[in-house]
Order: sequence, then structure tokens, then C-alpha cells
Amino acid sequence: MAVRIAVIDDWQDVARDVLDWSVLDSLGEVSFVHDYPADNATLAERLARYEVICVMRERTRFDADLLGRLPNLKLLVTGGMRNAALDLPAAAARGIQVCGTDSYKHAAPELTWALIMAATRNLVKEANALRDGHWQQGLGGDLHGKTLGILGLGSIGQRVAQFGQVFGMRVIAWSENLTAERAAQAGVGYVSKQELFAQADVLSVHLVLSERSRGLVDAQALAWMKPTALLVNTARGPIVDEAALIKALQKQRIGGAALDVYDQEPLPALHPFRTLDNVLATPHVGYVSRQNYQQFFSQMIEDIQAWSAGNPIRLLN
Repeated sequence: MAVRIAVIDDWQDVARDVLDWSVLDSLGEVSFVHDYPADNATLAERLARYEVICVMRERTRFDADLLGRLPNLKLLVTGGMRNAALDLPAAAARGIQVCGTDSYKHAAPELTWALIMAATRNLVKEANALRDGHWQQGLGGDLHGKTLGILGLGSIGQRVAQFGQVFGMRVIAWSENLTAERAAQAGVGYVSKQELFAQADVLSVHLVLSERSRGLVDAQALAWMKPTALLVNTARGPIVDEAALIKALQKQRIGGAALDVYDQEPLPALHPFRTLDNVLATPHVGYVSRQNYQQFFSQMIEDIQAWSAGNPIRLLN
């Protein structure tokens, strides 16, 4: 019997064109669904017929309730090897296998640096002013000689640190797991949490979201920051206390924020991040690059083929 396969979370409607899905024709029918997430009842109605569902990282939440409403589901495939929106034990309890993919490691660091550059030099304001017939609206900032603070010196944080070093910045880092030795190996100064926030001219967040990191950038941490400092978050929205950040930005207690991730995505229509003058906000495009999608989707196809042959690969549960 033909397997019914859904590729969901395809918000830009690009999945069908990134690569050739016809290699799955011998297994079944592939459907592309680019609706935004909804309540569980709507999702169950939308997805109930599928045996295989391909999801994008943390866009649609598959909790125990939703999984219980999908009696045909046999395989979930996610982009990346981590997806906090999937209840892996609940899936395992229902006999649903979950597989992941590798990630293209350069997309998120490059986007982080694009945000740092654009926010520091007021590029969006200057470009929009030029389109409106104006010329040279203000003074941009500088990075050379300034201090870049890295919150979380993992693979992405290390890459961003390297970019900072190339730009002649002093780079410092802290996380709960970071040691002075590991920081030294990356050529980065090891400091305390308070020193990180107090000394950084640019503070960039690169932690994995966990119960330990949730809300780690709180009102106290924001209060330690320089009034001219830029906060950059391309990791996960809930690592930063959103209400505290909005208050700090509204009262101009910090220089600004460059954000790609939020507590609720897509960002609500009337959210302050859409209108605050000292915010540069992008719609979670850190991993949304052609090369990363090609890697995600090609390995999703491999996962489905391996599962169909009875030899699942890259299992997460």
C-alpha cells in the first residue's frame, strides 16, 4: 500500500522546489503543506491521513495530545537532530519513530553576523531612507576594538567568536558549562556571567534552549548591560525574558536588540518588536538558507527510505 507522506511547516512554500522528491514515488505520495501551526483539533484534521510527517524545527508542536489524535502516524522526520517541539517519549509510547537530519553549520553564524553588522551601521534605516529619496541619515557604529560577548561557546558561538576576532574585536564568553581552558582553546577570554553582560558592546546568545537556559537573560542581566550595548539573539526566543527585554528597549536602558527568534512564532501582528525603533527583527531565518534546506530535505528523504526498508537511521527516540 502506498505510504502517505506530508511535508509540513513549509511556510514559504519552497520545499517542493529545493530538491527532487520524485525518488519517493515508488513508496507513496508526497503532499506539501505550508499552513502555519494551529490548535490540535485543526492539526489532527489536517494531518490524520498521513503515515509519515516531515517537520521543521520547532514550528509545529507534537505533544502527547496531538500524537494521540494521529492514529495513522508511523514516522516523524525533523530537520536537525534536536527538536524541542516533539514529545519523544510520547511518540515512542505510541510506536511512532522519530528521525532527524544533520544541519548545515554556517547558516546561523552568518545570519548572526549579518544582524550585528546591519544593526551597528543602521543599514536598514539608511537603505530605506535612500529608497525614500533621502541621503545619509545618521552615524553608524563601529566594531573594531569593541567587545563581543558570547553567551554559549558551542559550535555556533565559536564561529561567531571567530568572525569577531577577524573584525578586530575583543571576544569574551560565559556559560554554565564553559571552562577557562575551553575558552582559551578558542582564543576567547573567560569571564563571569555578570562580567559578560557588563563588558560586552555586542552580546550574542548561542545557547541551546533547556529548562536551565530558559529566561537566563533576565531583567538583572539586562540591567548589567551598557546603555549603548546591542543584544543579539539568533538561538531561541525563550532564553531571553521577553517582557524584561521589551521594557529595557522601551526605556532605552540598552542600545538596541537584533532578534531572529521569539517566544511565539510567527510573531503576533501587534508585537512591540515589530515597531520599536531600536529593534532589528527578522522572521527566524537563521537556518532558512538554500544549502541548509537541501541538507535537511535530502536527509529526510534518506530517513524515509531507510525506515521503509526496515532499517531506520538517525533515530531520536
